[in-house]
Order: sequence, then C-alpha cells, then structure tokens
Amino acid sequence: MFATLRRCAQVVSTTSKPAQNPFFNKPATSKTSHRKSPLTRTSVDGLFQTYKPVTPGLRHLKRPLNPHLYAGRPVRLLTYPLRKSGGRNNTGRITVRHRGGGHRQRIRIVDWKREEGGIWDVVRIEYDPGRSAHLALIKRRGTSESAEASLSVDSQGRPGWAYILATEGMRAGDHVQSFRSGIPPDLVPGLNLELPSSKSKSQSDSSDNEDANTSSSLALGIFRALTLKSGNVLPLSLIPPGTVVHNITLTPTGPARLVRSAGTSALVVAHETAEQSPSPTPTLYTQVRLASGEIRRILQSAFATIGTVSNPLWKNRSLGKAGRSRWLGWRPAVRGVAMNAKDHPHGGGRGKGKSNKHPVSIWGWGTKGTRTRKPGPKGPKNSNKLVVKERPRGVDRRKI
Repeated sequence: MFATLRRCAQVVSTTSKPAQNPFFNKPATSKTSHRKSPLTRTSVDGLFQTYKPVTPGLRHLKRPLNPHLYAGRPVRLLTYPLRKSGGRNNTGRITVRHRGGGHRQRIRIVDWKREEGGIWDVVRIEYDPGRSAHLALIKRRGTSESAEASLSVDSQGRPGWAYILATEGMRAGDHVQSFRSGIPPDLVPGLNLELPSSKSKSQSDSSDNEDANTSSSLALGIFRALTLKSGNVLPLSLIPPGTVVHNITLTPTGPARLVRSAGTSALVVAHETAEQSPSPTPTLYTQVRLASGEIRRILQSAFATIGTVSNPLWKNRSLGKAGRSRWLGWRPAVRGVAMNAKDHPHGGGRGKGKSNKHPVSIWGWGTKGTRTRKPGPKGPKNSNKLVVKERPRGVDRRKI
C-alpha cells in the first residue's frame, strides 16, 4: 500500500510541476518585494531595524532602515579588489593596530573630481563596504542602458558611468550636474558672473546701471534656482552664504577632501571681497564652517557639492556582537592597564591600580584632551593662517 501511495505522489509531482522559468532564479534587486522575516522588527521611531533575540548576538543588533538600497552586486568594471595587509608594512611589522581579517571586499572607484559636465541620471543607490556613506551609480544622459558595454569612453573620450557620493534624499531617477568645467553660456540669458567693479560711476549712467543690476539680479536668481540642487557641483564663489555643502576641494583642480563621512555637512558662512584686501590682485577666500565647528578659509575657485552626505543614521547603529567587528576587519583593542609593563605605559602593577599616572598612549603621548602640538609658528598658535576659528574643545564643545 505504501509503495502504491509513493508512486501516486511521484506521478502527481511530475505532472503538476510548472514549466522552468529561466528568470526565476534571478538575483533579488531593490525592485523586488521581499517577505519580511519573522525575526525582524521595526523600532518605535520607525528608523531602525531590530531583531527578535533568539541569539545573544541579535539582542542588541540595530541597523538603519534603507529600503532604497540596491540589493545586487556593484558594477565590476568600476571596482578593483582590496589587497589586505593586516596593518603591517613592507618589513612585516605592525604599524596600524587593531587591523586584520574581515570579509573579502572590492573597492569602488568613486569620482571625486566630477569634471564631466552635462546631465547625469541616478540609476540606483548602493552600499559601499569601504565607507560609511552610500554611493550613487550615475550614467550620462543618452548613453546605453548596459553599464558593461558603455563603461569605455565614447567617441569624444568621455566615460558613460560613474560612482559618486550619494546625498541625503537622493533616489533612483534623480539627475545631477557638475559645473566644474564651466557654466554653459546658454544656461541663463543675460547672466553675468563677474564681480562688480568698485569704481564710481557717473550720474548720467545711473539709470542704465540700475536696469543692468536689476536684469543681472534676476538672471542670478534664475541661475541659483536651476543649479542649487542636491548633488550638483559648483564653485564656492557661486554658492550663496547659508548653503549646506559637502565634498569640498582645497584646490581648483584637486579632488574632494573635506566633509565626506555619512551624515556630515558644512555651511558656507561668508565670501571675502576684493575691497577687503589691500593687494591689487588679492586671492579671494570663502569662509566655511566644517562639521567639527571649525571655520576655515577655502579658495573661492575651489568646488563643493550641494547637500548633506547620505546615511545620517549610521552613527546610531549597533553591531550587536564582537564577531561583526571581525567581519569588518577590526581586531580587538586591549586596554593599557591590562597589559604588562613592557607593553604599555599603563601596564604592570598589582590588581587594577593605575599607579597615579597621567593617561598616555602606547607611545607615551598625552591623551584625553592633552594638546601635543608644539607652540610657535608650527604649533597651535598661528600654525594655519587659513583657520579663522578653531573647533570647540572641552567646555565649549559641551555647550553645543
């Protein structure tokens, strides 16, 4: 009887099996709907994903909710493999502590210069294991939809696809522009971006000057409405004070160096004018307040990207267990008081005594707020002429 039932079940299974779909095993993307796991939960504020503590490592695990991230693999031609060194130099000595192991990674080639103009469409937002912020895959408008086929330069020698740092709120379908190679002359009719002359005008030309100023102000307003959008690259001289920026360059031709971490942003404070300098050919700067609170002078010919860096909730994540740090390539950090006397200035002694020592690093430098830079021309005072106001420290920092 059991053999007969088994044969019947086999016949039913073979006859009811549907036709094989070649796209059935297609890897999941962000566009496909995923069934929510019974172990996942959503925090009260709806910003984080937590888990049912069926294991100790899941009890404190907390991740920001990013349903807009692409679930597939990156564009392979825009990546290269990361060769790990374990924190050791060419002689095999450890020069960077707490590094080693970790999952295999590929480094994404990010376009930090954005010298190519034109309109670029955002294809998707991706996760990058090498940084805290997210990346945006963009393609030049008019290129083919296949990234693998259009990564090579076109007839004009221009690339068709690139990775850039995603801004907060950027999604697939948006478009960005870079004005680093110059402002198109036909963007806004009557636009004059030259600085006004300080020479006095005659009274006969006052009415003409008023009309010209009105038309130029209107053209400037239209230009700012078209260009001051999240993800666009502009020179600092054309960004009005009070604008939030990131990806700031230090030179007119260099890559972005400042404000690149997740959730960070800088604020354009003021623009210096030629009348404020006694030199006939002054070098103009723009005062920018960085994320640390420092106000710094940056060349007006340098460039910045409008908006805030994506993934602002990254700082509130919780890994949940030590193993996740190992997956990320971080080895354990041992306290100095737990070492021997030969291994750390805090080591040795009986019990947990600190021996009345000032807190220092493993190399003997003062830590926990101690200023270690030497005074003088190369010290904290007058060491950098471009710093208008230093970042707040100590009590001033707690007041923020």
